[in-house]
Amino acid sequence: MIHSAIIQHARQAPDRVALHGLESTLTYGMLNACIIKASIHLAKFADHTRIAIALQNQPAWVVLDIAALQLNLPQVPLPAFFSDAQLQHAIQDAGVNVLITDQAARYDAILGDRIIHKTTTQIADVELTEYQLMTVDTPIAANTAKITYTSGTTGAPKGVCLSQQAMLQVAQAIQSSVKLTPNDHHLCVLPLSTLLENVAGVYASLIAGATVHLYPAEQVGFAGVNFDVKKLFSALALSQASTVILIPELLNALIKLCETEAAHAYATALIHLRFIAVGGAHVSSALLHRAGALGLPVYEGYGLSESASVVTLNTPEAERIGSVGKPLPHISMCVADDNEILVKGSNFLGYTHAPANFEGDGWMPTGDIGYCDADGFWFLQGRKKNMFITSFGRNVSPEWIELELRHLPGVQQACVFGEAKPWNVAVITLSQDFISQKSTDNTTLAGSIAALNEQLPDYARIGHWLISRDPFSVDNGQLTPNGRLKREAIWQSYQHNIEALYAEKEYL
Repeated sequence: MIHSAIIQHARQAPDRVALHGLESTLTYGMLNACIIKASIHLAKFADHTRIAIALQNQPAWVVLDIAALQLNLPQVPLPAFFSDAQLQHAIQDAGVNVLITDQAARYDAILGDRIIHKTTTQIADVELTEYQLMTVDTPIAANTAKITYTSGTTGAPKGVCLSQQAMLQVAQAIQSSVKLTPNDHHLCVLPLSTLLENVAGVYASLIAGATVHLYPAEQVGFAGVNFDVKKLFSALALSQASTVILIPELLNALIKLCETEAAHAYATALIHLRFIAVGGAHVSSALLHRAGALGLPVYEGYGLSESASVVTLNTPEAERIGSVGKPLPHISMCVADDNEILVKGSNFLGYTHAPANFEGDGWMPTGDIGYCDADGFWFLQGRKKNMFITSFGRNVSPEWIELELRHLPGVQQACVFGEAKPWNVAVITLSQDFISQKSTDNTTLAGSIAALNEQLPDYARIGHWLISRDPFSVDNGQLTPNGRLKREAIWQSYQHNIEALYAEKEYL
């Protein structure tokens, strides 16, 4: 178990820093003591207790997380970026009856008359609010250690039930693949409610005996509506991070910062970074090449909540830009007849209310389409559910075309539609640099798209396109927090414009 590794580090190097927060620091000796104290506190609850954790990134979160694992109490990380309605759904859906938070005002309103008892508790010397709630009888699979919810792509996200063994397998594989050591410093940029950060960031680093830096969202740039990349840069520099996990939008922002006139100074200040993992959504090869030109060690990976996060990863020893890397040691992969990727290894136990039911010998369908090259590198081509069929009967994966569009100068985002139509329409967001530098007639962009069409098969070409009114973002409901397009929301926003194009235009 993860606690076992912490105990070992506490014996061998009790004074080495394990968790560094904004206001507190825990050595491995102190972390072990805090976990034991928190375990004693949580043990007073009944065996059927399910604990929700709703905290900013801080050492207390990790202490609660590992104490719950130690006691085999299922825990539910609650994302702060969920709406109140989504949080209410997750709490009820998972059968949560104990909730610990540093956001009492918000949860007083969310929990309402479900509260049986409210008190305060000390975890890692931080005073937190603890609620005991009315129990909801929710069936979950045996051995469930964590119920993690998706990034909110729907109003009622599914709860994925994971075993401690599955998460430990992934964490150990990451520790081995990335070659994490006690000398490493990992900065948590993503919230700990994100499984990727939780397992591949915190667990893997603690297994290695490394130091994990945990700062509130505002400290790493997530303040208000916009993301402040200079705060991310400052946090990376302050922590002297050697490893970090980013989503594509954050990587893009960091690269743009380093490409400014002060590029040399920025790049020099990040010389301590040796492994920047990027995932959550596909990354363009152009962005990775730009990172390489700056000396930023960026490696793309791929994962699923249903596989306890990471499935494949590029590493310094095995890297192919454009691919999502090779499978982790415990993972097996193949493709079905329709090119859907199937995965085996660290499979989830099921969803809340629905145990897992895998076909054949335990192969799990991923919903992603792709292929493996002759050297064992895997390539993603899109989501199976996002594929559409043109009026000519051709199957189109929009993600492939969107990636090609994002390679074009000035294109920041793109979303392609064409279901049952003779040609495709793209909704495009232009970069601010392009807008400020180019004229508004978009002649340059038109030429770039025309050149791209010459390289694409006829069914994948862009017949017409329109510029988005605003960038796709989490705030306007058109982007998930990990960077994926919310296609239905984008369609609803631009449906009339797109239908007008089909009504007025002919194929180019």
